[in-house]
Amino acid sequence: MVKLNKIYTRTGDDGTTGLVGGGRISKADPLMAAIGDVDEANSAIGVALAAIDHPGMATALRRIQNELFDLGADLATPLDESVGTLRVTLDQIERLEREIDGMNEHLAPLTSFVLPGGVAGAAQLHLARAIVRRAERSAVAAAAATALSAQALTYINRLSDWLFVAARRLNNSGASDVLWVPGASR
Repeated sequence: MVKLNKIYTRTGDDGTTGLVGGGRISKADPLMAAIGDVDEANSAIGVALAAIDHPGMATALRRIQNELFDLGADLATPLDESVGTLRVTLDQIERLEREIDGMNEHLAPLTSFVLPGGVAGAAQLHLARAIVRRAERSAVAAAAATALSAQALTYINRLSDWLFVAARRLNNSGASDVLWVPGASR
């Protein structure tokens, strides 16, 4: 286990940060925006966990938090680094898909778009989902300049779907969803 006794290193004082393998890039690089957005999504999931009193959902979200660290490592590792590289796997993506399907079986069918809200935990998951969507946009933008793992991009796309379905599940299997009413403000 790595010991992190010293939090500051002073190596980033020049506006750069390190990548896995030793390279350095600007903290303003689109890749760092994507990694930062993944970190923010992870933090939003942590906030959601504080409002969720569902043991199975909490366990799944803690696993996802760990996988988001894996995703950050994947993004921070150049594709040509192969030895000992931590990468998002197809198994992780397929597990998210199975879980989405399993949760979705218990949900009321959608009759309208769902507004972010409902019970506290679901509302927090909707916020996390929106942040994950931003992280996905940032990762796609970074991929235009830097080769990134296709599985990393797929994982983050699937995660936003997972969070949407999980929020509906927490909303009494969709019964407490807040539905969009077109033209309601007129």
